[in-house]
Amino acid sequence: MVPLLQRILTVLLILSTWGAYTQERKEIQYLSGTDNENTVDWDFWVTGGRKAGAWGKIAVPSHWEQQGYGAYNYGRDYVTYGKNFQFHDEKGLYRYNFQIPDAWQGKKISLVFEGSMTDTEVKINGQLAGEKHQGAFYRFKYDVTDKVRIGQDNVLEATVAKMSDDKTVNNAERLADYWILGGIFRPVYLEATPVTHITGTAIDAKADGTFKSLVYLEGVHTHTSLRVDIQDTGGRVVGSTTVNVHRGDSVARVQVQVKSPKQWTAETPHLYHAVYTLETKKEKGYQTEERFGFRTVEVRPGDGIYVNGVKVKMKGVNRHVWWPETGRSVNKQVDLHDVKLIKQMNMNAVRCSHYPPDKSFLDYCDSLGLYVLDELAGWQKAYGTPVGKKLVKEMVTRDVNHPSIILWSNGNEGGHNKELVDEYRKYDLSARTVIHAHHRPGNAINGIDCNHYEDYYSTQKILEGPHIYMPTEFLHAQDDGGAAAGLADIWELHWNSKLGAGGFIWDFADEGIVRTDFNGVIDVNKVNAPDGILGPHREKEGSFFAIREIYSPIHIKMKELPPDFVGKIAVENRFHHTNLKDCHFVFKLVNFRKPYDDQSGIDTIWTANTPSPSIAPTEKGVLDLQLPATWRNMDALWLTAIDPHGEEIYTWSWRVKSNAQIAEEVLPLKTATEVTFQEDSTNYVLAANGITVSVAKQTGLLVDLTNAYSMKLAFNNGPVLIDGEYSLTGAKPFVDGNRQGIEFTYTGDLKSIRWTMHPDGWLQLDYHYQKSGSFPYAGVSFNYPENYIISAKWLGNGPYRVWKNRLHGVTLNTWENMYNDAKAGIGPWTFPEFKGYFSDISWMQFNTTQGKFLVVTEQDSMYVRLFDFYGISGPKGYPQLPQGDISFLDAIPPIGTKLAMGINSRASVNGPAGELTVIDKSVSRTLYFYFGLPKGEKENTQFVMPKVNILTD
Repeated sequence: MVPLLQRILTVLLILSTWGAYTQERKEIQYLSGTDNENTVDWDFWVTGGRKAGAWGKIAVPSHWEQQGYGAYNYGRDYVTYGKNFQFHDEKGLYRYNFQIPDAWQGKKISLVFEGSMTDTEVKINGQLAGEKHQGAFYRFKYDVTDKVRIGQDNVLEATVAKMSDDKTVNNAERLADYWILGGIFRPVYLEATPVTHITGTAIDAKADGTFKSLVYLEGVHTHTSLRVDIQDTGGRVVGSTTVNVHRGDSVARVQVQVKSPKQWTAETPHLYHAVYTLETKKEKGYQTEERFGFRTVEVRPGDGIYVNGVKVKMKGVNRHVWWPETGRSVNKQVDLHDVKLIKQMNMNAVRCSHYPPDKSFLDYCDSLGLYVLDELAGWQKAYGTPVGKKLVKEMVTRDVNHPSIILWSNGNEGGHNKELVDEYRKYDLSARTVIHAHHRPGNAINGIDCNHYEDYYSTQKILEGPHIYMPTEFLHAQDDGGAAAGLADIWELHWNSKLGAGGFIWDFADEGIVRTDFNGVIDVNKVNAPDGILGPHREKEGSFFAIREIYSPIHIKMKELPPDFVGKIAVENRFHHTNLKDCHFVFKLVNFRKPYDDQSGIDTIWTANTPSPSIAPTEKGVLDLQLPATWRNMDALWLTAIDPHGEEIYTWSWRVKSNAQIAEEVLPLKTATEVTFQEDSTNYVLAANGITVSVAKQTGLLVDLTNAYSMKLAFNNGPVLIDGEYSLTGAKPFVDGNRQGIEFTYTGDLKSIRWTMHPDGWLQLDYHYQKSGSFPYAGVSFNYPENYIISAKWLGNGPYRVWKNRLHGVTLNTWENMYNDAKAGIGPWTFPEFKGYFSDISWMQFNTTQGKFLVVTEQDSMYVRLFDFYGISGPKGYPQLPQGDISFLDAIPPIGTKLAMGINSRASVNGPAGELTVIDKSVSRTLYFYFGLPKGEKENTQFVMPKVNILTD
């Protein structure tokens, strides 16, 4: 019995020992809500603007402007309103009652603010919690252990000043080119920890598995053991160490070696956890953990930026923390959505402009894979050294363990206090490189030149050296300009240059605020804030998809199928760390629906997976599609690439049938009548199959048309040759078999116009012109009232409009867009825009209040311009438009940027694609018009699609 009793006592002793070592962790009690959608009401008083001078309620976290208090300021209002302008120097007084759990007795209690704009003075139960905090975007905390009352009501009071008492804080944060809002905009909470605890850690985990960490301690009053366990995502311990901590120690250093870790990159975001445990004989142990990744970041001056020994180039974007209804107060879902959108553009990097973001955004950059530039605020002027040192510490200690952060940015465009550069490594064990995001040449630091808004040709010069070149802003995307326009040319410079490190487009989303003082109108402060690739609610503009193609890590140059095509496609692997054998490819052979089908889109005839070739990063190879023998009977070929995570990279499309072949399928009709020809003193009149057209004798232009089965159509005054000079020399009616028409001849740029009426009602237009020189656009125009248009359906590239230097991102298909008057950056943010230039059109059908009409071309590479629009707003809309309402074009203009404007010229600075089109030849094109919906055509078996056969391997 004694041995049994001994065993029982031993088990009880072990259990009691385990109980003594029950791990303690930090406890959190939110006083505010957790985000902009989950808020808590506090008492509030504002000193100026709306609802000033009376106590009310306010949701926390939030900006008080979005809660109906105070007044709005844009950071550049001092420019708009002149030197005597004064910002609304409002102060908000917050008050909130709270209680503390009894279980927190004997613990250290801290009050934490994640972000408050801008100067914040805090009191607990009438006592100052600590010194006033200055700086809007940084986490700060106070030890309030001796100020709170457990078991009783407590009162938190916070006075938040929209403008700072520190002039340098205003210069760095508030006098900026973005909305200046006020209030406690990130969460507020209490933390409880045991007296002996870990206050923070700094990790340096290298790609070879070397893990080093500084562990910051507080309240160590006796000999303590610190254990660190490295766990993979499955919770398996892959490395461990224990070190001794002595009384009074405030920092411990640990090192663990992990064998063959999975490395973190933006392409392979493998993560681990470091679990830190304090163990003592007399007290419960404290435990905390940090997520991290094993990766080695190196800046090699005169060479490049390396991650795990591989040179990487940044396909990046600048991002503000923003949501229209709530400003800079957001939530995890917004952060996650933004990271996913950046990844969908095939980008691999983001700059946190111009301040550190919410921590959850960095968490998603870690887990989904983005390289991050974390930035200290400083729009164009810097923090002073005393306040700047405090804010560097707050930023770095909060963010230091995120593997996604590969560089620290010490302010923006002159907002660089060089006395702060050495502060970063005080808190960053991995000693990341500090950069200056600037807009002036000659300000390179630590081997990296980040000069802003250089053009294609100055970029060529900078890339000659001596520094790595990584513009932290370029291709300013105001309205529909910049972003992807010119990007393909500039990206090729960076990709092929030793010193090219890529760059960061300005910027991610239009910063439009829902104005609570103007019935919820979204205000982008005119031309100041509509700078996004996306709209305020993340509406996707055309540049989004163009960037997706340009930045595709699977690079395909083939624009059309060669005559001898047998399924082999040359590809370049532009991943940095991924072999193409880990990707997946699917091709489709498709037929397009015809104009009179009820639906747009395609019928898929053949779908098949294709083997993924083994092509190492940055190498080239061939993809073999293994096409079926009948593939040439189809309309088009689509190819989709899928990355190792199952996400689509891009879908390319190529014509199989030419426009001439497509026209042969569309043009034949079931009904026909004899063609008639008449003339009067002013017009020639052609008629057949219920359609009558009138052409002016003095000009050769269409002036009138009717359809016996529908209303009279107002499509007229064409074809006018755009930017041409010519004079009519003669007109000659003709008969060609069962067809009749008139041919007009001219001297000058326009050579001839020939109208031919077919018995089935098709009106054929042949025109011939000759030009010599460089032109923004070339072709012909017609008039049609915009307010009669309902929708347009077409076979061609879409659904987004294009510019000459932004032809990427569109897919060959049959599309239909409803009419809208969307203007990128201005609103309404309805995309795709109805109006614009559309490329590679085979046919386009217009649905109008007067009926339908259809245009078909036999030749390839036709653009169609739809109505009045512009790319960038300014004194005039830019670029200029051709005359008329609907144009059929052989050349279209490029678009520049906000910082490279000028009528039809300045786009050229961003590369060869931005040059005007050179024409030095004669151009002939044939258009076929059908004015109305042909009777019975929807029943015509000509337009019945074959049954779908989907074959997969």
